[in-house]
Parts: sequence; C-alpha cells; structure tokens
Amino acid sequence: MKSFVFIQSEAGVINKNSLEALCGIQKLSSRPSITAITFDEQSVETLSGYNIDRVLHLKNPLLQSYNPLAYVEAIQKIIQTEQPNLFAFGHTYEARDWVPRLSARLDIPFISDCTKIRFENNTIFTRHIYQGKIACDLTSSSETTILSIQSGSYRSDEVDSGSSATVENQEVDIVEDKRISQEDKFQESKGTVDLANSDLIVSIGRGIEKEENIPIAEELAQAIGAEIGSSRPVVDYGWVPHDRQIGSSGHIVSPKLYLAVGISGAVQHQVGMKGSEAIIAINKDKNAPIFEIADIGIVGDIFEIIPKLTAAIKEHKQKS
Repeated sequence: MKSFVFIQSEAGVINKNSLEALCGIQKLSSRPSITAITFDEQSVETLSGYNIDRVLHLKNPLLQSYNPLAYVEAIQKIIQTEQPNLFAFGHTYEARDWVPRLSARLDIPFISDCTKIRFENNTIFTRHIYQGKIACDLTSSSETTILSIQSGSYRSDEVDSGSSATVENQEVDIVEDKRISQEDKFQESKGTVDLANSDLIVSIGRGIEKEENIPIAEELAQAIGAEIGSSRPVVDYGWVPHDRQIGSSGHIVSPKLYLAVGISGAVQHQVGMKGSEAIIAINKDKNAPIFEIADIGIVGDIFEIIPKLTAAIKEHKQKS
C-alpha cells in the first residue's frame, strides 16, 4: 500500500497536526510505503529524519504562501501521477479550506476528521459524529482515498525516527489563478493563546462557580507553567475569552498534562482533550463523566484542594 502525508509547515516549523497524521499512517499494521510531501524547503531535512521512504518537496513560487487553488493544482498532479492508496492530512484550518475542493476535482472520497485508522483486510477509518457521541467505522472502495486526522488522535512526539528516506525536489507547473490575490498575512492578536501546542493545561469548568474564583486556578497554572483552558459554559458566561475554550466547538488539544478543575466532562468537552497524555480531574461529583477518562481522579472540593496543591508545588520548587 502506498501512502502520502501532506506536511503543513512554514519556515521549517512543522504543524503538530501534520505530524500526528504521519504518526497515524506509520502505525498502520500493513506498514505502507510512506511519502511525506511538503512545499517548505526548510522542513525537508527534519522530515528526512523520520521513518518514511521518501520526502517529496514540490517547488513553485505560488506554493510559498497559502494559496488554496495553487495547492489543489499541485497535489492534484501528484495524485494523478503517483496514484497513492491513501493521502493523509492533519485536520487543520487550512486543510479544511482546500482539501474538499481537491476531493471534488478528482472525484475521490474525502473522509475527514478521523480519530483512528487501522488495517484489518482493508483500511478502516474511525470518525465521530453527533458531537462525538457516536463513533462510526468507514471503509472506502476507491483506489485512492483522502483522509484527515483529528488533532490529538495521535501523538506528534511518537513519530518514528529513521535515516533512510530519500529526498526528491520536484518543480511543478501551476497556472496562476487571478481569482485569488495575495494580501498581507493575518496576524494573531498578541493576547491570543495557542492551546493546541501547549504541553501543560489547567482547564476550568462551571465548578469554579464565579469569575472571581478563577485566580485560584490561574495561580496553580502559573506555578506549573501551564496555560488556562476552559469548558464551554465558562466561555458562555463571559468569564474567559473564546480562545480558551476546549471541546468540539473550541480547541482540540493533546498536552502532556491536562488538569481538569471543576469540569464534569460532557462528551463535547472530551472530544477536545481526550488525546492528552495524562489527565488529572478534580471534581466534587464522584459520578462526573470526566473520571471515566482520567488517569488520576480526585473527588473533593476544588476550593480546598487547589490552594493546597499550589502551595505544595511552590514549596517543592523552593526546596529544589
């Protein structure tokens, strides 16, 4: 089986979700031939250090900045020439923008937002529907299938290393489409937080009770060097901005540690954080759904536990 993975990157910085997609393809039991495709020359050396067969660097001035129509034309040519069985993407905002157009133009299926892929006589794609309440398995009869991997479904730090990947630089002809003109690149506001790439997150739910109590969690986050996240109700109350929201209608995260404070753990929230390496939940309700996926569960009053935990961490840091 021949598999391609598109690597979204800029100036040598590889998108974490793209590496998660690569990890998912590597874990297929059929061990397919793997080609990583990139438009970014600065990422080639890094990619060649992974356990893949080939790095294909596509070169054209129109591919140096985001251009969905140019991207479609470039990858369309590759699929038509190489005819891979699987073509995987990270389920990034960019991929959601241009990959459906690629699928439509080639008239091949696009199975989006997959949480798992496995091989059992055929490739099986698992994706969740109804806001994560139901998991469904899909197969494809098409010779080529496009898929995207949901952020957090695999771990970017589990991509296998190697040393035998060949590197190919290929010029690709693209006809410039005047319907799209390049403008100044969008700049995130200075206060915007990148939860998707945070290793440590302290996340608060409605159990925090009121906005005035949030500093309790913020002090803990500061003590361990974590970012503050939240469930949807806290955002709906206006206590924290939307860029802190985690869940099906917010960020999908996969930190090394996710500390859920006063979060019951509705399915919609679990969709956004279940890929975390370690989950610690603190909640006074012993039947809270969050405990079903937590590695460590603490039943108790967060207003008693969090200050004591913060104090213990600070004391330990001072001694060390």
